[in-house]
Amino acid sequence: MAKITDKIEELIDPVISDLGYELVGIDYIASGKHSTLRVYIDSDNGIGLDDCEVVSRQLSAIFDVEDPISNQYNLEVSSPGVERPLFHIGHYQRFLGHDIKLRLLRPKDGQRKFNGAIGSVSEADNSVELVTELGPITLDIDMIEKANLVAHF
Repeated sequence: MAKITDKIEELIDPVISDLGYELVGIDYIASGKHSTLRVYIDSDNGIGLDDCEVVSRQLSAIFDVEDPISNQYNLEVSSPGVERPLFHIGHYQRFLGHDIKLRLLRPKDGQRKFNGAIGSVSEADNSVELVTELGPITLDIDMIEKANLVAHF
């Protein structure tokens, strides 16, 4: 069964592309009437408040017609920021060698949270090798609940 975010992504990706932006990913945080649908967008020129407003208005119109989430929620359109979330295998490939922090859906070797650099990515296995202080560990991308770049200043 497809996740609700997959269905929404299929619905809005062409619209966001037509507006000249890249759909980075979607987070849906279910919390009753306080649920949030967060849509991350990017562009070669970066993202400002005006960009988020343009996309938000367009998505609101689409959601009013399509109604992809039956309960009440807040729509947020945001840039990915410096600690950019990673959603797809292409994101891991794009940031090969960068430091990330991630949390798994289920523990691996008794651990759910990992920090390290992206060592390699395998499309064939749908996996990422994370180089940690304790050595490399291979993780199935489908088992990653949340992953973000680590900003170094």
